[in-house]
Amino acid sequence: MASSFIFLLFVLFILGGGFMKQSYLEPWNKNYALKYTDPRVRLTAAGLLAANNHNMQPWKVKLDKEDPMVFYLYADSLRTTREVDPLYRQMMITQGTFLEYVRVAGEKEGFQTEIAIFPEGEYEENDILSSMNKKPVAKIILIPAQKKESPLYSGIYLADTNRGNYKMEAPDSSQISQLLKLPDQDSLSIKLYTDHADLNKIGNYVMESATIEAGVTRAMDESNAIFRPNEKEKNKYRWGFSVEGQGASGFKRYLLQGLITMFPSINEGKGASENFIHYTKTAVDHTAAYALITTSANTRTDQVLSGMLYSRMILTGHTMGLAMQPLSQVLEEYPEMKQPYDNFRKDYACQGQTIQMLVRIGKPETAAPNSMRRDVMSFIIE
Repeated sequence: MASSFIFLLFVLFILGGGFMKQSYLEPWNKNYALKYTDPRVRLTAAGLLAANNHNMQPWKVKLDKEDPMVFYLYADSLRTTREVDPLYRQMMITQGTFLEYVRVAGEKEGFQTEIAIFPEGEYEENDILSSMNKKPVAKIILIPAQKKESPLYSGIYLADTNRGNYKMEAPDSSQISQLLKLPDQDSLSIKLYTDHADLNKIGNYVMESATIEAGVTRAMDESNAIFRPNEKEKNKYRWGFSVEGQGASGFKRYLLQGLITMFPSINEGKGASENFIHYTKTAVDHTAAYALITTSANTRTDQVLSGMLYSRMILTGHTMGLAMQPLSQVLEEYPEMKQPYDNFRKDYACQGQTIQMLVRIGKPETAAPNSMRRDVMSFIIE
């Protein structure tokens, strides 16, 4: 009996890819980009580690052929999540997270990064996907400067999102003060909530919206379609979701991957919905603080700036031993989510403001694993 059980574990370990090289983690190595002589490629390698919606990594980079100090960021219109982000707001926030990582890495490389957002104007909203292909999100100019040892730089190589349990102690007053000072434009603001009443109220919104999303088949199917069940699939695609996002690590990860590979229904349909609600409830029950990023308007530029601010929050949080996880469902703009979205904005946004991000924040009980990332050259376009 014991030998049969051990054999089963071994089979699951093999199916899960226990002995496979994890090529999808190569970009997280600090030496990964050193083989490239072009600083624009090296900075792209830093940017691709940024937080991004559904781990779609929806970035394209065009190198200026005439000026070796200039490159452009485009949104990849083929990597949208149209069911849960039909207005492409999260897509624009993701562009901003990339830009801030580039800026921080640029200091380390010895460049001041001059970033012009929508240098050719914002998108034509009536034909936005086509506009994404034609108009850059940003023009980035590298200006030689003295190298700086930014305290934020090392945080680039740490996981941007920790979905695990946080200790039930809120950030202290000095940490809160430091985070509240991060917005660098009048149109941006950060709000933190740590009192019991708000924790309960926001937690209820999180659970209500997660339950709604779990019951929207097209939204769940969109996520399930990019789930990578084992190491082979993760190496093949290098983007999307995996069991690490469900808190699995170490030997347990390979066993769970083996089970899902053998029985895919475990993580599909009703099973996927139940897992999603369970992991959300666990996160809410282990959260002592929530943070909001709000903007006074909701232009595409505001959305990109929100993403840049979110990356600053993540990197600053790393310096203080704090972790973060977006809880975006209540901010999603599809019909079934309208009621909680309207109620949440009424309760937590001032007149005319838009809530761009809802994030749980705290001291993690365990470190988070790094997620899949594509090779840097796959982002470079002609």
